[in-house]
Amino acid sequence: MTFSGKLSRRSFMKSTAATGMSTLGAGFASQVWADGHLPDPQSVLDQISIAGYVREDYRNLYSMSDDKPFWDNSKDWIRTVDWEAVRSELAGSTVRFAIGAADTESAAEGLEPFKQLSGIEVELVPIPDDSFYDKALAEFISGNASFDALQFFSPWLGDFAAPGFLYPLDEYAEKWGLPLDDFYDTYRLNYGFFNGTMYGIPFDCDIQMVHVRKAYMEQILGGEVDRVNSVPSYDELIRVSKELNKVEPGVSGVGLMAAPGFWSTYTWEHISAQAGMMLFDESWEPIFNGDAGMKGLEIILELAKNANEGHAGAGWPENRAAWLGGQVATNISWQDSGTQAMRPDQSQIVDDFVTIYEPRIEGGRFAPPNIAGSTSCVSASAQNPEGAFLMLGFLTTASIMAMNEANANGVAPGYRSVLENENLQAVSQPAKVWGDSLDHAWCSPRLPGAFPIEQAIGNEINRAVVGQITAKEALDNAAAAVKRIMTDNGFYAGNDPVDYAAAAPGLYVGEGKDLPF
Repeated sequence: MTFSGKLSRRSFMKSTAATGMSTLGAGFASQVWADGHLPDPQSVLDQISIAGYVREDYRNLYSMSDDKPFWDNSKDWIRTVDWEAVRSELAGSTVRFAIGAADTESAAEGLEPFKQLSGIEVELVPIPDDSFYDKALAEFISGNASFDALQFFSPWLGDFAAPGFLYPLDEYAEKWGLPLDDFYDTYRLNYGFFNGTMYGIPFDCDIQMVHVRKAYMEQILGGEVDRVNSVPSYDELIRVSKELNKVEPGVSGVGLMAAPGFWSTYTWEHISAQAGMMLFDESWEPIFNGDAGMKGLEIILELAKNANEGHAGAGWPENRAAWLGGQVATNISWQDSGTQAMRPDQSQIVDDFVTIYEPRIEGGRFAPPNIAGSTSCVSASAQNPEGAFLMLGFLTTASIMAMNEANANGVAPGYRSVLENENLQAVSQPAKVWGDSLDHAWCSPRLPGAFPIEQAIGNEINRAVVGQITAKEALDNAAAAVKRIMTDNGFYAGNDPVDYAAAAPGLYVGEGKDLPF
């Protein structure tokens, strides 16, 4: 999806969560409710299944079946909520759901089972994909948004929650038994809560990871790749990427996203977090231009010597194409670079890669980065906030999110019960390392002005990558720019829009925990 020029990774996927659901929805769309009565909920739930949802070619490839579920029914919200109670209270009501215009038809099909389970009608409110953020913000400011619910890029939570544009969801989560304890803390805290209040349900739960090509690495190692020890540090990644840069014509040692703006920011945050970098101190003063931030940028500059051609202009689409096309020997990207690499229709490197545990930095910490992702929220002016909450609970439930992962459509589950499921791990190569890593995740705070902050930092980092300025100049310039953006958004005036103490628990969840390996 594209938001006023702000390119999300979803922009380039042929299948989104909505289109993934169209396979499931098609069967429901053909049903007719006899005599105006809703069907038995269990008959609807039985069809929300691997056979009804996951692509047939993928099912055949990995012997997926309903005998080997990817989720735990006792934690799958759609299978624990009382649909008869939902119907008695809300059947016949309507929810207005803001959706990117390109996804409208497929979303309508995918929501058919929700309508049958709840009796709630869903009216889709198409918003042009290239102006979603700006249109949503304008409607929020008007005080009379044309939608009850929407899903958006999780770093924008502060932009929408701080001014009071979102509806608090704590009461509904408790009433309808949403399994918040099944979400990993990093997703629950950073995609769900703002200043201690629940405003969102985690939707697309991302993490950045490091992936390596098996055959090339084995040439260097003289044996199989060990996920923990073969590349234990970023110093070692620099060394092997230099060797791998010469392994075969047309193959670069490492894939980097270092394009101007947030792409460079994400790569730098990923590596700097391992050095112990935090973006702000307790007074919201930028501190990322200290030693840890510098260490991360210096590592990027070293890796760039062995990186993919055009890395200084590469975002996720270019990085994805190079990785899945076999043009890089190692890659720093999101978890879906591993799942999609398993699918022959998307990848030329099936069975020739492995996702490793995050390399470490001496004196730093193990801090796999929870970067990007999406959350699901209800408008403060919603006409049917409870119905909107229930619809979002359906869309984000464990079974549907698990099957999104099996479909390799880039929309990632954030549930412990899903990522720890051995059946899911068998069809999603990164899942084991991904799940193990999440109890140590690093995440940026959800602040008003998050997008311009990410842009400002990344623009300066890109200038260092292309040699226009030094690493120190880049981070000092970025810190000054971020201070101005924070000031413009109400910080440092005695009543900060975000309470640091409320945000702090989600910024690094690994403090004091044993490593998973």
